[in-house]
Amino acid sequence: MSFLSKNIEQVCDEIIGGNRKTLAKAITLIESNNNEHRKFANKILSKLNNKKDKSESIRIGITGIPGAGKSTFIESLGTYLLNDDDNKIAVLAIDPSSRISKGSILGDKTRMSKLSNNPNVFIRPTAASNFQGGIAKNTRESIFLCEAAGFNIIFIETVGVGQNEISVFEMVDFFLLLKIAGSGDELQGIKRGIIEMSDLIVINKTDGDNINKSIIAKNEFQMALKLFSKKESEWMPEVMNCSSIENNGIIEIWDKISNYFKLTMTNNYFYKNRIKQNKYWLREIINQSIIDNFYLNERVRKEYKNQLKKINENKVDVFEAYQKIILSQKT
Repeated sequence: MSFLSKNIEQVCDEIIGGNRKTLAKAITLIESNNNEHRKFANKILSKLNNKKDKSESIRIGITGIPGAGKSTFIESLGTYLLNDDDNKIAVLAIDPSSRISKGSILGDKTRMSKLSNNPNVFIRPTAASNFQGGIAKNTRESIFLCEAAGFNIIFIETVGVGQNEISVFEMVDFFLLLKIAGSGDELQGIKRGIIEMSDLIVINKTDGDNINKSIIAKNEFQMALKLFSKKESEWMPEVMNCSSIENNGIIEIWDKISNYFKLTMTNNYFYKNRIKQNKYWLREIINQSIIDNFYLNERVRKEYKNQLKKINENKVDVFEAYQKIILSQKT
């Protein structure tokens, strides 16, 4: 029996029951550009919305430049969290896609070998497919599916490309920026809006010959944080050092994250922020739907190809081509 021919109720029950194979297939469907796949996926999402447990998970976004050790950090932190038998961890790891080949390595399961073999962990590497914001196109739906499957801690590991990593901020409860000393971007990083969004900055790889440089980097970022205005959450971001390889500082970092959730759940910011994010993503879904419907229009697709051919032959300028394409949907 093909997955698409299965009963929706059965699929949802399997996801809620923690069937990781069914969960993986459902995520594959929501990532698909195939219209039939998307219709089936939307039915799953709609049904699960009425069936899934309403208890809150926590969503943690982890970003940082390539090489900062995001996967190693998640494995180290995740391994510590699994000491509590009640924890089930999902990792949505977004890999950068090549603009040339459109391919992606998707190697996070290999980099997180300890976690990937644990039955209480679900790791899903996904190609970003050049979607802006440091995330994949359907990351938010993937979060929802993982929560329906009972995962109470969701890590979103972003591409790590710098200033474009903003969309993830609108879908997580806690935003952690991972840095390394000596990468050459410390002072440049202080200028970025991404620093202002961070709830915690962690200087990773504080080990070996890198200890002194890491301590200096921590002090620099701690000074930089004083330049930013107070957060609406009433949380005061800090800078911490850790070594993911040596597991140093991991417990202290989780204690700090836990304190954040205690504060924001007490002062109600956690819930207000979830509502704010839902409004943001409603707008994003509508905008994406408008774009998708535009390009699915047969007349638009035909005229688009026609204008591309004319541009290639240097017979039309971009503005004129744009006008022709826009008008084609109305004819």
